[in-house]
Amino acid sequence: MNVKRRLIFVGIFFILTFSIILYRLAAIQLIQTESFSAKGVNLVQESVNQRTQEVVIDDGRGRFIDRNGDSLRNQVEPSLVLFPFLKEVSWPVEKLSEAINVSSNELKRRLQNIKEPLVLSSKDGVNLSSEDLAKINKLEIPGVFGIYRQSPIDETVGEHIIGITGENAKLLRKKYPDRQDLSYKTQIGITGLEKTFDEFLLPDAQTKLLYHVDGDGNPLFGVNVKYIADSNPFYPISVKTTIDKNLQSIAEDVLHKQKVDKGGVVLLDIESNEVLAMVSKPELNRSDDRTLMNYMLQPLFPGSIFKTVISAAAIEYGLNDAAREFNCSLNLYGENDGGQDDGMLSLAKSFAKSCNYTFTTLAGELMEKDINTLEDTADKLGLLGPVGWQGKVFHYQHFKQLPEEKAGRIWGDEKDKNVPKAIDQTAIGQKNVKVTPLGVANMMATIARGGHKQQVKIVENILYKNGTNMFSFTSNSLKGEKISPYTASKLQELLRLVVADSGGTGRRFQTLPIDVAGKSGTAQTGKKNAKGQDLYNKWFAGYFPSSQPKYALVVVEMDTTSDEAGTNAAFYDIVNEISKTVR
Repeated sequence: MNVKRRLIFVGIFFILTFSIILYRLAAIQLIQTESFSAKGVNLVQESVNQRTQEVVIDDGRGRFIDRNGDSLRNQVEPSLVLFPFLKEVSWPVEKLSEAINVSSNELKRRLQNIKEPLVLSSKDGVNLSSEDLAKINKLEIPGVFGIYRQSPIDETVGEHIIGITGENAKLLRKKYPDRQDLSYKTQIGITGLEKTFDEFLLPDAQTKLLYHVDGDGNPLFGVNVKYIADSNPFYPISVKTTIDKNLQSIAEDVLHKQKVDKGGVVLLDIESNEVLAMVSKPELNRSDDRTLMNYMLQPLFPGSIFKTVISAAAIEYGLNDAAREFNCSLNLYGENDGGQDDGMLSLAKSFAKSCNYTFTTLAGELMEKDINTLEDTADKLGLLGPVGWQGKVFHYQHFKQLPEEKAGRIWGDEKDKNVPKAIDQTAIGQKNVKVTPLGVANMMATIARGGHKQQVKIVENILYKNGTNMFSFTSNSLKGEKISPYTASKLQELLRLVVADSGGTGRRFQTLPIDVAGKSGTAQTGKKNAKGQDLYNKWFAGYFPSSQPKYALVVVEMDTTSDEAGTNAAFYDIVNEISKTVR
């Protein structure tokens, strides 16, 4: 009886094992052939890949161009393609050497130990022209081709703006369940505009060279090379940004020169409220998640930049009496601690010299008039945000060009509105006040335009492959109340005085070839460095030329010591470089 039970048990075991194996084989060969495992591997495609060698000429993903149509990430470059099987066969290497002026020994050396098709271009020391490509292809050597290939630009700009892509088969299937034609290796947007416009950028088809090979990797000469091209006249699309590649390069170079390691730049066209340049530091490193954040879209302590809001509210409420003076020998709490010695100053002089006591006094008076006046005024100036373009785009009802942008804030706790010291700290851009550099740039542009506030645009059009328009992003006003033209003109006077006054915090900009208006800011962050030194956010924000405003510019350096900041120097250099292009 025991023997019979054992036999039954063994039989059941083998049947179950055999059933599992059969199911596994069925899953591999019949059920999950196009989406196997959690990675969504296409087994059919992989089996084809084992029998082919290919060179992807263009992955078919959409591209980004600047406002002038220049590529921001990829370029088309003449390239030489050599397939691996050439090292195993006899072929006229000397004829190719003569055609492209590269030694035959060098070509043979490069072929050694390669398992994938080799693509050589200028970065490899192989400089080819269109005539060279014609010579290469005229030789008709199997495994040797001259092509124009999409390749990354050596020195890309706007890395944080454009963002990065990566492979994520699971997310791909989740986001695009109807796109079963997409390979599990398809790149999808992870950050920046790559993520925002991902659905538009997805490839329709690849363009590639493909060779069939045998088990040893040798060509099946009975099957000619296949040139597989995307014949769709509409895809891939191009996303035309508002970025000016030249101005973007200037901003990036200046921050590098001034050793701004953390912080960045926002440059807006005042008339259109379009982003001309945006730089975030530290530089984007795909292997370090900490560098992926665009700080220009994140709320930061603004320090005295916020005194612009207090001034605007004071003007709106009629507290800007030109004859009134404030005791600027007192600190922000009205105490004589010996830290200040500026004497009695008017509102205008207080703004130029950034006297704390003036603005804490005004903030207290404003809060008595209207407890919500500070956030209301900040909103009127287009400061709090989000200020990036948003609206309807096809089936998206609330499409955002800058979805990573965070809103600013004034108060962390409503109870602080009744606490004098909390009001004092808020008045000088501390306590819980946090605004984005993009919001500050938008505020400066709003003031320069006379009070009209607009959404900030960073993409102008989506263009089809043939150059026709797919979608245009119109200029949209920001909703809500705005400051009066009178208030805007008075703020313009204050911002000009910061630079024009001999004691103004922006007086160093008097030597620029273009007149500047703006405001400085120094904010305590509550952090210290390894040496125990206090760290600050250092700002300068403004617009130029102040007489006929064209550009709004914000430079901020984060987590810097008081004596190391390169903010003013970076602002100076950027304005100076731009002045050379507009003379």
